[in-house]
Amino acid sequence: VQLVESGGGLVQTGGSLRLSCAASGTIININTMGWYRQAPGKQRELVATTTSGGSTNYVDSVKGRFTISRDNAKNTVYLQMNSLKPEDTGVYYCNAEGRERFLRRFESWGPGTQVTVSS
Repeated sequence: VQLVESGGGLVQTGGSLRLSCAASGTIININTMGWYRQAPGKQRELVATTTSGGSTNYVDSVKGRFTISRDNAKNTVYLQMNSLKPEDTGVYYCNAEGRERFLRRFESWGPGTQVTVSS
C-alpha cells in the first residue's frame, strides 16, 4: 500500500495549511490513519490519528488548532492546520494500517511533506 502526501509549504505564524494523504493499492480496509511530524534534531512524534469508526486522537500541543478527518471511500486522510506556530515546523508523515489483499496486515508511511512556519 502506497501513501502520497500533499499540501505542505511555507506559511506565516497564524496561517493555515491543509495536508492530504491518499492511500493506493489492493486495500481491503484501513483501520487507522494518522499524521506524524519530525522537527530537525527531534524524534518523530504523533500529531493526530483517526480510526475507521471516526475516533480521533491529538497530541496536546495541537488540540483546538488542528483537525484530522478522513474520506473512507477515497482512502484519504486530511489534516487541517490552523493558527500555525513556528514550533509546528517539520516534515509531516502520513501513516496508515489495515488489511490488504489476502487479508495481510499492512502498515505504510508516506515520504513526508515539509511544513515551515515563519515567525
